[in-house]
Amino acid sequence: MARPKIVSLSEAIGRIQNGDMLTFGGFTVWRRPMAAIYELIRQRKRNLHLVEVNGGTHDDMLVGAGCVEIWESCWCGHELYGKFGGNLARKIENNEILYEDWAHIHVLNRLTAGAKGVPFLPTYAAMGSDILNPENDNLGKAGLRDGSNPHIGKYKYVIYKEPFTHSEIVLIPAANPDWCITHVQMVGDEGTVRVEGLKFSDQEVIKASKHNIIIAEQVVPEEYLRREPTRNMLPGYLVDYIVELPWGAHPTGLYGAYEPDGPFISNFFNSTRTQEGFDQWAEEWIFGVKDFQEYLSKLGITRLEELRANPALGYSSTLKRG
Repeated sequence: MARPKIVSLSEAIGRIQNGDMLTFGGFTVWRRPMAAIYELIRQRKRNLHLVEVNGGTHDDMLVGAGCVEIWESCWCGHELYGKFGGNLARKIENNEILYEDWAHIHVLNRLTAGAKGVPFLPTYAAMGSDILNPENDNLGKAGLRDGSNPHIGKYKYVIYKEPFTHSEIVLIPAANPDWCITHVQMVGDEGTVRVEGLKFSDQEVIKASKHNIIIAEQVVPEEYLRREPTRNMLPGYLVDYIVELPWGAHPTGLYGAYEPDGPFISNFFNSTRTQEGFDQWAEEWIFGVKDFQEYLSKLGITRLEELRANPALGYSSTLKRG
């Protein structure tokens, strides 16, 4: 298998086509590939289909920018910096986006099944709840379960009477996104991935996806990573493209490197409660800069250094909290 290519961010994102299904590494406001989100918006990608174990600031930006046609997950928000995804909520209320609501474990089951190469996983989770109410099968009600879209199954789920104890169980279909974009602390020049701190569901979403873009704070020699192989998360043969981009998760945080930029996320949440507000915000922070480097320059070195983690502590010792 060919080694992954080390490319620019714009080149990597340019490989993604309108209508592709995407998922992302990280969790809520931690280790999200935000530079890639800005670039997706800047390249005006359209009709994207997101399937997420957990939504976050990145989803809300893509939705606000009009990049997303279908969103499937269990929640979208900014943790303590904004309790919900205002752009997603607005688009859903105005019937401007198709969405499918899942239990958290159901979406994880979908991507875990995709990672294992099996068509479904069984679970008892959420039985008896409105998550499994046929009236809430929004993609089905939109007529999209006709087999024309390979990412949308004939059924949202199947209730199955299993033969061992004769109990009813839910079969949750696998998901295999076209792309997963993940931001990590370190990647080898042959693609070996190392994540410090919590790995969340990154292994599942990466293995489930047909193609993977790894964005890293640093690209290092493979020999360095192989000195301690048990610290590595994934092998290079799963990776298609590598982008070296320090601070590429900002405004979300990266354990051991920098904290989430709470004021920035809060400002985004408060500024984008209307479409006009989002458009103004995007004009300043996405379209008003030519690339991510100019974005970092706009933030300023003083702000970034305040967020930088103390290497001995794993977190910033200068950032004001509370």
